[in-house]
Parts: sequence; structure tokens; C-alpha cells
Amino acid sequence: MPLDRHRTLLLILASIVVGWLAWSGHVLLLPVAICFPAIWSLTRTRMQTAACSAAYFLAAARGLPQGVATYYTADFLPGVCLWFAASSGFVFVHAMLWTNRRGLRKPLSYLVAALLMAVPPFGIVGWAHPLTSAGVLFPGRGWLGLAATATGLAVMTTRYRPVAAVAMAGFWLWSAAQWTAPIVPASVRGVDLQYGSSLGRDSGLERQQALVAAVYRQAGATVVVLSESAIGFWTPTIERFWQRQVAEGNSIVIAGASVVDSNGYDNVLLRIDRAGSEILYRERMPVPGSMWQPWRALIDDPGGAEAHFFANPVVLIGNLKAAPLICYEQLLVWPVLQSMTHKPDLIVAVGNGWWTAGTSIIEIQKASTEAWALLFDKPIVFSFNT
Repeated sequence: MPLDRHRTLLLILASIVVGWLAWSGHVLLLPVAICFPAIWSLTRTRMQTAACSAAYFLAAARGLPQGVATYYTADFLPGVCLWFAASSGFVFVHAMLWTNRRGLRKPLSYLVAALLMAVPPFGIVGWAHPLTSAGVLFPGRGWLGLAATATGLAVMTTRYRPVAAVAMAGFWLWSAAQWTAPIVPASVRGVDLQYGSSLGRDSGLERQQALVAAVYRQAGATVVVLSESAIGFWTPTIERFWQRQVAEGNSIVIAGASVVDSNGYDNVLLRIDRAGSEILYRERMPVPGSMWQPWRALIDDPGGAEAHFFANPVVLIGNLKAAPLICYEQLLVWPVLQSMTHKPDLIVAVGNGWWTAGTSIIEIQKASTEAWALLFDKPIVFSFNT
């Protein structure tokens, strides 16, 4: 019994270390996550599996309590509650699909768990997915690299895990030795903003003028990207203001905003240029809880952000086909993979991360998005507000 208890503690500690290192915000450390399937397979009971899954996920999402406390100007308790609630889907799936049977049953069970955590409904909280490491292990290999990573993860659950670990480590070291960050097209420029919590809430003339000035400072760029919520609420008055400001220029402005309707609001990206303006993209997966609140429909209380799960995976920006990812979508699997099936020319990743101060959440978002961009060999442009 003491030996079994020590084994459980060691597996939980290993899960914490793996989750902490893999999701530290350093893209080259993402392949550490390939150790999690091995830990999952080494557990001997469903309770051990649940404990190790929770330890991995909670370590990976360790910035959530601080972020929630900052967002709601509250103490840590609501953040801790949300932290554990977010882990419940990951823990449930991996615990329920755990098996102690040998042969193909264990790797196939893990692959089913990985698939469930990649797509809705469980994929809605499918953070810290080991498949994200594919971009570091097999840069430029696209769907073949994704399949190779999935195969490696499955083999890590079998007695052949030492062979898989050595092979994956070899690909990792080879990739790290030749590492180059995704290239940003010279014609497309992302503008990082530093307006803190006032972004999206201050829609006054002075703020709009400052944003226009930031666009004009991007000399030579044909596409200028502003962060999530940059413009705030999109109203006819603000639309006319921006239309006048860009009427004489040749740049296309892509900017985050909110569009209100009778059911709530959409978190969107706008296209504004001399020819007019339009809603270019409606967010597929807003942040659950703080933005997306589906339970409100059950009590006939409209509000919150709408989720367009599989809508508009790519958009046209001039002659470019772009895959937009707004904030929370950068932590998930299905939005980027859905977009990649349409063969975009680049990825546009925006966020409003003022509430993440003191955490590595933005770095993790960027590392995840960078890994996907490298896997499919796509240029990427970022724009974040802090």
C-alpha cells in the first residue's frame, strides 16, 4: 500500500511538472506535453487517472485564478472555482476512457480522449492539448505532421513508449536546432496596444483618434491589424468616423469590435477601407463564462456573446485568405484545424489580454498559435492589447 501511494504521488508530481513546463509560454517547450499520455497509461486506477489529469490541467492553466481575479476585481476564490470547473471536462474524459487492458485498447482509448478534447462540446475547454506540439516536432509537415504526432502520442501509452520518446525527442532536437519563427508578411502589420482595461469600454472621440493615428504610423503596410475590442461597440456614428478617416488612404484596417443585437452581442473583426466597412469575422468560441453564457437562454434572459462554432473559418482580406483567431480560440484545437482545411494564406491572431497581467496566458496563446502556424507553414500576424 505505501508503495502504491508513493507511485501515485510521483505520477501526480510528474503531471504537474509536465503541465507547468509544456504550457509556460515558450513554444519550444510544448513537446514536453507528449509525456502526459505516458503518465495517463501508467496509472493503475481510475482515481489515479483523474488525479493525474487534474494535476496536469491545473498546472497548465495556473494563470486562470489570477486572471479571473483581475478581470472581476475580486479575490482569488471565484478564480479558483472556475479553475477547477474548467478542468472537470478534461478530467472526466481522461478518467472515463482510461483502461487497464493491454493491446490496442489503451492507445485507441487515448486517441478517442484526445479527439473528444479537440472538438465541441468537451473541446470548448480543450486547453493544453498535447497535439499542439506537432508544430514544433514536425514544422511544415501539415496534416502529415499532425498524424505523426497523434501516432506518437498513442504509442506513448504502450510498452513501446521508450522508442516513441526517443523518436519524438530526436524530432524535437532537430527542430530546435533549425528553429525559425513564422514569417510576418511585410504588407501586413499588427499593432500592439497598451490601453489596459479601458480598451473596448472607452469609445470616445479621443480614443478613436488615437487608434487612427496608430494605423497611420504603419507606413508601407497595406493591411493593419488592431487588437480584439480595439474599436469598442460598433455603432453607425463610429462607422462614419472611421470611414472618413480611411477614405484617403490605401490601407485595409482589420479591427476588433463588439456588435450588439437582440440576443446579446458578437465579438467580431471588422474590415474598414476606402470602399466601405463590413463585419469580417464573428468569433467562433468566446470565453465560456465571462463572455459566452448559454444558460441565459434557458431562463429567457438574452445576453452574453454568441458562439458561431463552425462559422467563417476563413475570411478574405484584399487578395489574402486569412484564418482569424480571437483570443480564447488560440488555446483550442478545432478552430485552427477547421481554418487549415480551407488552406488560408496567413493566420491573424488578436487578443485583449489586459486581465492576464502577472500570468503567462498571453505567452501561452502566442506559443500555441505559433506552433500551429509552423506546422502548416503559414505566416502569422499578432495584435494584442495589454
